[in-house]
Amino acid sequence: MTQLPRHQHFIAGEWTEPAEGEYFESLNPTTAQPLYAAAHGTAEDVERAVAAARTAFEDPRWRDLSQTRRGRLLRNLGDLIGEHAEELARTETLDNGKLLREMRAQLAGLPEYFYYYAGLADKIHGEVIPGTSRELLNYTLREPVGVVGAITPWNSPLLLTATKLAPALAAGNTVVVKPSEHTSASLLALAPLFDEAGFPPGVVNVVTGFGATAGAPLTEHPGVAKVTFTGSTETGRRIARVCADRFVRCTLELGGKSPNMVFPDADLGSAAMGVIAGIFAAAGQTCVAGSRVLVHREVYDEILDRVTARAATIRIGDPLEDTTELGPLAIASQLEKVESYVELGLAEGGTIACGGIRPKTELGGYFFSPTVFTGTDNSMRICQEEIFGPVATVMPFASEDEAVALANDTSYGLAAGVWTRDLNRAHRMASRLEAGTVWVNTYRSMSPMSPRAGFKNSGAGTEQGTEVIREYTRLKSVWVNTSEEPAGDPFILKS
Repeated sequence: MTQLPRHQHFIAGEWTEPAEGEYFESLNPTTAQPLYAAAHGTAEDVERAVAAARTAFEDPRWRDLSQTRRGRLLRNLGDLIGEHAEELARTETLDNGKLLREMRAQLAGLPEYFYYYAGLADKIHGEVIPGTSRELLNYTLREPVGVVGAITPWNSPLLLTATKLAPALAAGNTVVVKPSEHTSASLLALAPLFDEAGFPPGVVNVVTGFGATAGAPLTEHPGVAKVTFTGSTETGRRIARVCADRFVRCTLELGGKSPNMVFPDADLGSAAMGVIAGIFAAAGQTCVAGSRVLVHREVYDEILDRVTARAATIRIGDPLEDTTELGPLAIASQLEKVESYVELGLAEGGTIACGGIRPKTELGGYFFSPTVFTGTDNSMRICQEEIFGPVATVMPFASEDEAVALANDTSYGLAAGVWTRDLNRAHRMASRLEAGTVWVNTYRSMSPMSPRAGFKNSGAGTEQGTEVIREYTRLKSVWVNTSEEPAGDPFILKS
């Protein structure tokens, strides 16, 4: 480990040694070899970061900055991300195995998140409330909550951190980010750009480490006024309990088991490609992955043939190569989890139509072939539990009502896809599906302008859009008596 590149914490605008002097290895998922060493964060490191964030929150350079100028800093940051896009994309590809060409596309759009909230920064305001008396003025203020603790996942570190940072900063908060211990490098590469963009030291801090030793102290810290988390549903439950005990608000973007439905009147070629993109993009490691493919019986065989034929030809290999179409899973434990679910699916009575194996490569990383199961039903665990890998189950349905029943028969409610040319059906399905996002004749479309929310076990709160500002502000009601008449005795009734 002493020969690996070392990354320290980023606290108060400076690179900071971990309090206990310990580091941990992060592996390149393509080769399964050590890539770098990151600071092993502890409660003491979190304490320093929260203190720095609180100091910055109260610093006149940030506290008294006009909302328009705050937006200008966000725009500066967006520009810098664009200038460093190739470096950031390569860093994340090496760290979590995402295709470099996919990361390049993601980095091309990432500045838009900061531009959008830069424009929104000086549109955050309260309202004047009509009153019962002309002498009483009642108005509201939207104020930043204070220090935000952001805990981000390993599958899309930069994008999913941006969805938290941009609105939190636009609202005037300061932030401590705890990235996944598996993928810290890209956020640490992003951190110095805040200083370059003009943000005062301590407005954004990054503490690396594990959930138990760094994440838990962050959620439990009395100086943290809001927690935002993206990750597993079980971890989200623990965070929600901690926040409830402290009466602190939290935003939770959690798991999914999203249905992707194909009706017989759909453009079947587009629908098949939508199914492929929905489950095999990013090796299925997205919370909105369309892992439950529901197909009308009339077109079931054709869709299955199209999907399996293309899945079998997906090029698996080095994510840095432009010809690669599927890279590795991000971590060894995720590969083991995917394999265990494939074995479970077979034991439950499912049939593998394609894939289901570790492909032969000379790279040594965490690769798994695109996998399609048939012969499954909604009672099986592989149809109910989030696998977070390139594994799809394809099930038939006979009617619109049955499709809705199958789609909603899950504890999750994050996203859903509908493929149909029938405009009436599209709107009916959108209203009946229990999902925070419904895509019609597309899948995985995203924009900073569009809100995202999870139903049921898929989360709480909202990310993106204008609605997210409510997550990062507190509402204050102010009453002002404008009358110059002396106050009367409250215990003497007026005649």
